[in-house]
Amino acid sequence: MRTADLDEWLPKPAIRSRHRRTGDADPDAIWEAAMGVRLNETRTVGRLVQWRLPETPEDLTFRDLLARDPFTVLAEGDRWSLSGMCGQIWTLRRDYPHLDGPDDFRAWDKAGTVRVLFAHWVEEEADGRHTLISESRIEPVNRRARIPLRALWTAISRFERLIGAEPVALAIRRAEEASKAAAPTR
Repeated sequence: MRTADLDEWLPKPAIRSRHRRTGDADPDAIWEAAMGVRLNETRTVGRLVQWRLPETPEDLTFRDLLARDPFTVLAEGDRWSLSGMCGQIWTLRRDYPHLDGPDDFRAWDKAGTVRVLFAHWVEEEADGRHTLISESRIEPVNRRARIPLRALWTAISRFERLIGAEPVALAIRRAEEASKAAAPTR
């Protein structure tokens, strides 16, 4: 999984957020840990999701969240996944459109809305360790959506670094703990 692949989905995002954490664990262990993080295991981001999507069970994994309405899985493979959603993410209305898959996401062009891409993957580092990466991109469909998106980002951008890093840090910690527990003792 590389950033260039994300450019195929949203090549000109107005907002891009990336969180990464490197760990001393097998890439499959990191991916498994990442896929198992639940909303109620995070202090802030889980609460924000439930505030925006109140019908969401608190014990839902982020993986399952990004595979159900209003999100849709766009593509996935070994140790990577892309999901997307569309709509007016800055309103208090919870009227996000249903997307039937990648084609609906690519074709979305309703004025005054955005397309949002969520990407997660594991990369190998030069030193042999592995990094879990989480990237979000938001692209306004037209100029009319840029102003409310900019206002939303102004309000949340200073907190985003703390909020978005929570699940990534938890997944790496779990993967490292599992690797240590599985390591043979001498």
